[in-house]
This record gives sequence, C-alpha cells and structure tokens, in this order.
Amino acid sequence: MVEAVQGAGVVVTGAGGGIGAALARRFAAEGARVVVNDLDGDRVKAVADEIGGIAVPGDASAVVGEARDALGGTVDIYCANAGVGSGGSEAAGEAVWAQAWDVNVMAHVRAAEALIPGWLERGGGRFVSTVSAAGLLTMIGAAPYSVTKHGAYAFAEWLSLTYRHRGIKVHAICPQGVRTDMLAASGSAGDLVLQPTAIEPDAVADALMKGIEEERFLILPHPEVAGFYQARAAEPDRWLTTMNHIQQKWEAGE
Repeated sequence: MVEAVQGAGVVVTGAGGGIGAALARRFAAEGARVVVNDLDGDRVKAVADEIGGIAVPGDASAVVGEARDALGGTVDIYCANAGVGSGGSEAAGEAVWAQAWDVNVMAHVRAAEALIPGWLERGGGRFVSTVSAAGLLTMIGAAPYSVTKHGAYAFAEWLSLTYRHRGIKVHAICPQGVRTDMLAASGSAGDLVLQPTAIEPDAVADALMKGIEEERFLILPHPEVAGFYQARAAEPDRWLTTMNHIQQKWEAGE
C-alpha cells in the first residue's frame, strides 16, 4: 500500500474510462476516498459504483468545489486527467485549438487556482497532471494535441518549482500509447507511432503509484521516453530529422 494515498481525498477527472478509470480504481484499492469526474454521467457513475467512490459528473474545469464538498471539505490529491486528443495541423481551426487549450491546459490552471490557496494554508497537497509523451516530445499529425500537452507539462513543472518547498507535490505522467478510446481514435498516425508499444491503462496507474512512493515529478510508464527526451535536448536537429522521416513515412502510408 502507498502510505501517501491511504485515506486521502482524491479527485480524478476524465475518469469515465481509460487512464482516468484505471487511476480511480487504483486509488480506491490503495484505501483512498475517490471522487470520479467525467462529462459522461453514466460512465462516471458506473466507475464510482464499482469502486465505492463518489460520482461528480460535469466539466473538469469546474469540479473542484463540488468534489471538495463531497470529500468532506478537503482534496488531498487532484488528478488533472481529462484531455482531448485533437489532431490536425496549424489549419485545424480556431474551435479545435480553443478546445484543446481549454481542456488540456486551462482546466489544470483553474483546478490549481482553486486548490493551491488551501494547500498552502495546510502545508500540503498533491497535483497529478496526465500529460503524455507528446508533451515532452511531439506527435505527428496532431498539432493542437502536441502543443497543448507541452503547455500542460510546462504548467506542472512551474507548479513544482514554485511550491515544492511549501509542501505541494506535483507529478507529470507522460506515457506514449495507452490502449484507450483516445488511442483508437488517433488513426493511422497512432497506428504507426503509438500502437507498437502501447500499454494498458493499469500500467499507467502502477507507474503513478511508484512515482508517488518515490516522490518523483516526472513519471514515465514507457521508460524509453527518457532516452528520447535526452536525445531531443542534446541534438535537436538530429531528433527533428528523425521525426521528419517518420512524418514522411506516415504521409507515404507505409
């Protein structure tokens, strides 16, 4: 059992399925009191009933107040997991870009704004951001997703460096392919880049629990991402050339 999780009041957004549902199940199994949130009320109620949690359906951007009340006044761990996998290029359209920014970045900002004053007063709290390896690297065929996941990672990083000396713990989970509805909807780009090494959502939950135990900021369910991230930083032109070769392969339908 993970000591930091036992008895904690936990909120997981985007918990109607996929990674969010796996996180909610694992937190409950570790002895936490769990609020599950999702836009799909039926799915989130099913997960809540399964784990003995509390369903709070609705927009992840506005869940903190109701979730806090449901947990008796205190949120100990907040998992900003809800996300949209927006594909497309720079021409994806204003609405697509706006939704990606709102869900993948601003929902995290709004949650932090609502939570951090209380956490600072208490001297502790834990913010978990489901980012994606796309936030460290990139993803072909998905400019809105890649750019906003970079933003989500940057915000998590900023939270950690700003508040860690005041007791606030931050974790950024950055998996590659995970067998979820989002991966299934990623089309041929996902088939080429993500499917070959895709993992189950439960593996992401396992990685998070280990990361919490070890108090690590960066959590990589696919360990090889660390090497890719180092290569990107050390030799950006070589890395971009490699990624462009993958782009060309995708364009050719190979």
